[in-house]
Amino acid sequence: MYVIFFLLWIIFNGRVTTEIVIFGLVIAAALYGFICRFMDFSPRRELEYLKKGGYLLQYLYHLIKEIIIANFATTKLICAAGRVVEPALIEFETHFKNDTSRFLLANSITLTPGTITVAVEGDRFIVHCLDRTLAEGIESSVFVKLLEKIEA
Repeated sequence: MYVIFFLLWIIFNGRVTTEIVIFGLVIAAALYGFICRFMDFSPRRELEYLKKGGYLLQYLYHLIKEIIIANFATTKLICAAGRVVEPALIEFETHFKNDTSRFLLANSITLTPGTITVAVEGDRFIVHCLDRTLAEGIESSVFVKLLEKIEA
């Protein structure tokens, strides 16, 4: 966080001089000290965030990939002449420790074309799928595995 404060100081100043760098180092240290003391932040917590950042980037990558794949599958399903669409309402349970993981999973399912999260009740998810084929493996998807790693 200290480095981010310092870099923001340099960017907002628009130029790099000795005075700006020295003053930026002092201001960044003061801000970092403030958030550590009064906002329940610590270097240990910052390291935890950095470790989880890699998993969040992986999660974002897989989310974008699944959205693209589901777009093509949904388009194929809609445009296929003579194909009977079999909507499905599925229920599954997860074992997440916090609401943030439930929130991310529910929104990721809804963002993926052809699926909508209808309800989340505790650890139980109810999902509507445009077709049964879109529901396959949803309870053990890469999203669930990555969110479990982030929580650990």
